[in-house]
Amino acid sequence: MGNSMDLLERDVKEKILSPAAKPCLSLYQPTHRKHPENEQDPIRFKNLVRELGDSLSKSLEDEEVDTLLKPFRELEGDNDFWQHVLDGLVVLSCNGFFRTYRLQRPVPEIAVIADSFHIKPLMRIIQSSDRFQVLGLDRKKMRLFEGNRDAIAEVDLADSVPATLEEALGSDLTEQHSTVAAYGGTSARVPNPKPAGSGRDAGGAGTPGAGTQAPAAMHHGHGGRSDEIDKDTRRFFQAVDRAVWDHYSAPSGLPLILASLPEYHGEFAKISNNKHLLERKIGKHPDSLDPDALRELAWEAFKPEYSSRLEKLTEELGTAKAHGNGSAEPAEIGRAIAEGRVRTLLVDADRQVPGKYDPEFGTIQEDDLAEPGTDDLLDDLAEAAFRKGADLVVVPSGDMPVDSGIAAIYRF
Repeated sequence: MGNSMDLLERDVKEKILSPAAKPCLSLYQPTHRKHPENEQDPIRFKNLVRELGDSLSKSLEDEEVDTLLKPFRELEGDNDFWQHVLDGLVVLSCNGFFRTYRLQRPVPEIAVIADSFHIKPLMRIIQSSDRFQVLGLDRKKMRLFEGNRDAIAEVDLADSVPATLEEALGSDLTEQHSTVAAYGGTSARVPNPKPAGSGRDAGGAGTPGAGTQAPAAMHHGHGGRSDEIDKDTRRFFQAVDRAVWDHYSAPSGLPLILASLPEYHGEFAKISNNKHLLERKIGKHPDSLDPDALRELAWEAFKPEYSSRLEKLTEELGTAKAHGNGSAEPAEIGRAIAEGRVRTLLVDADRQVPGKYDPEFGTIQEDDLAEPGTDDLLDDLAEAAFRKGADLVVVPSGDMPVDSGIAAIYRF
């Protein structure tokens, strides 16, 4: 049983695209984290399992049906499992394989039996087109999050990633984190009396009186906010920047959004070598935000980037179609996938087209989704294109540039 993004991505590549046997059972449902809403989750699951059983019974003997549904029915009665669900649940099963994924975003309610797993909702989750990372940063600590328009979750940092100023600098940490104030050419060492985690550095607004931030260092004649950031803070930012790039940004290629108080924006941008760091930033530290608020602010910062990419793809699709190098017709796209010609495939996340796809000959056949062995045709085309190395972009219906639910840009 797994629920991490790493496990999901690995399973898609190693197991889900190559099921051990047929038929393949795919169950998706939205779930709830809290009582009393989560009381309905096992009931909805049981109803979806019943749908799978009814469909299987049309072509299999009762004993075979019972064998295929046994792990689902065991899950029905697992009270501990149902007390720890998140926002969405995916269960994929065939003889020799059974996996559950507890997701931090809702999924549509679907029960499908086919010759392959229904993966379009999973591909929407693991694709990079609407995913981003958020770096929460202040002078003394950092946090990293990953999310999309629907959900966000904190990343468990690798052991070698410095989460705090002390971890980053160790014995090189300047004593007491002092700052220098220069008055009329005379310098004085002024310790910062503010306790760790209080006032503005904890992400709050900072108010006069208790918890007020000590006066910042002043360097007359040199000016500028960057002069007020002390040496240790700058070195900490540099260490964080290197670690985030090495461990997260470079491997994933995901855009990075800085979430910090505005006085740190310019300094971090100046020292950062992370080419995925976005210009748009969040002017609050995540410590002062609940997950939904952080997600909303992050999506607001990232949406122009996402919209720009989608606009470029739409323009590229129009040009490709005009030159016979792209299509929005499923039958044409099916043939192009079989020939390995599809470079980019846009698929409607919310639409289902009942049918079957033969990846060997590139032919499609419309069918009834209720019949055993029938999957969503768009899902099958997306899976086949992904296998052939196409860049898969799963797009919400409202953003889809064509009415057919699918569009392709060809390599040649």
